[in-house]
Amino acid sequence: MNARRLGGFGMHRMRKTPTLLGVAAAVAAIGGCGTPSPDLFVVERTGSVPGAKLDMLVSDTSVRCNGAPALPLTSEQTIEARDITDDLRLVQSGAVTVPTAPPAQIFSFAIRTEDGILRFPDTAQLPRILPRTVRFVRRLAIDTCKLER
Repeated sequence: MNARRLGGFGMHRMRKTPTLLGVAAAVAAIGGCGTPSPDLFVVERTGSVPGAKLDMLVSDTSVRCNGAPALPLTSEQTIEARDITDDLRLVQSGAVTVPTAPPAQIFSFAIRTEDGILRFPDTAQLPRILPRTVRFVRRLAIDTCKLER
């Protein structure tokens, strides 16, 4: 009798498990299907040298340069883009002050997040997120988008 109860219980449990797994899989598939990655920030770079003009859209999984098709970001680039977005939003909120920087030498940047637009020259060294963002944008433009600058 005990063996029969255990067998019956096990069979009953097995019937429910595939059903729950199937429902969970269906919900996950429907929830993520066709949902675009959120935009993290948009960069507008201008400057005095050839190839300085850049319009870059950084999303959670891709980058677009100058209206070209989206190119995938690596996991490392995605993590860095998210970190940069968080830090830029702190600057935009006023939680981090931005000292006056000398005029731009080559490039000027305007970076837009959902919190607003942050404008700064390539000479800005503080807060540290500004030169970090400049390096990140440059690496994406050259390495991922295959641009000259």
